Amino acid sequence: MDSLRPGQALLSPAASEEAGRLLRAWAETALEALPWRGERDPYRIWVSEVMLQQTRRETVIPYYRRFLERFPTVPALAAADLQEVLKAWEGLGYYARARSLHAAARQVVAGHGGQLPANRRQLLRLPGIGAYTAGAILSLAFGQDEPVLDGNVERVLCRLALVSEEPRRPAVRRDLWATARAVLLPGQAGRVNEALMELGATICLPRRPRCVDCPVAGLCRARAEGVVEALPARSPRAPLPHRQVAAAVILRPDRVLVAQRQPDDLLGGMWEFPGGTREADETLEDCLRREIAEELGVEIAVGPQIAALPHAFTHFRLTLHVFLCRLTAGEPRPLQCADWRWVTLAEAAGLPMAVLDRRVVGILGHQGGTGELFRRL
Repeated sequence: MDSLRPGQALLSPAASEEAGRLLRAWAETALEALPWRGERDPYRIWVSEVMLQQTRRETVIPYYRRFLERFPTVPALAAADLQEVLKAWEGLGYYARARSLHAAARQVVAGHGGQLPANRRQLLRLPGIGAYTAGAILSLAFGQDEPVLDGNVERVLCRLALVSEEPRRPAVRRDLWATARAVLLPGQAGRVNEALMELGATICLPRRPRCVDCPVAGLCRARAEGVVEALPARSPRAPLPHRQVAAAVILRPDRVLVAQRQPDDLLGGMWEFPGGTREADETLEDCLRREIAEELGVEIAVGPQIAALPHAFTHFRLTLHVFLCRLTAGEPRPLQCADWRWVTLAEAAGLPMAVLDRRVVGILGHQGGTGELFRRL
């Protein structure tokens, strides 16, 4: 991992020590009250850090509470079925996090007696735990002098040390890890790490940072140079590709067909209305007929379109075009999906589904249910 390779701290020893001292003092009064703040249970810290990856804390809070009510310990999570875990995660996004959390819990039970190890190398062997999450667990739960470096901390350090180079470059990132370690106070790493994360989340913002409220403003070289909002340096982003995706609502009078995504797919393990991405030379209807034949080995008649739902992922955007369909030949088989089922809308509500497919279930209910829609075909 980057944090284990040699790097050069970007602040002088005196500036590093002063920054750590100021951050530690600021943390005593400035940290926002959060359900995981002050927590020392390694499992609870782990769950919070995984949920907070790429997700706003306001969104995480209710999920965190519900998840721990349902899975209060590592053994409880390990014993649960993955479908139950995905259902509890539904709506939080980035479902690979839930799959990795579940797989890691099973490894912890099998190899560590149900207790997260207090050892960096052992933590890094667990699915979904990288250098940042390991540092957070070790410093917050076990009191070890280990740094953290997420997007918020990266922004703080780039401004504090006037880092003009792209922080994703390996050499720069190694130096940022060394700087994150240098500002830690011995025996106080957890508190300083919390302060760094809080500072990036609430004050050292990407745009319009609140420098007048910053406890280390006097040390900030970017502020002294008047270039705070120009850092961290970022390469221009390419436009996000936009995919046109068709989904088939294959109806019976009292049921609708849903398919389960393959474990290694995007949204793996989740249930969906089957379909796929339109190719360049296809109509949406042709796309659906091809996708359903490839995925389930059946033929369908494509009826009216009932919705066009836009959505943005991290690396692409899509519009999901939803069509009512009828099975005309064959019996479904899981050729390119993990499983399939005929379900009522009530049964669909109990399956883990991503946001767009959950919206489709709601649309079907609002439009009269499977029986009324089947009569339209």
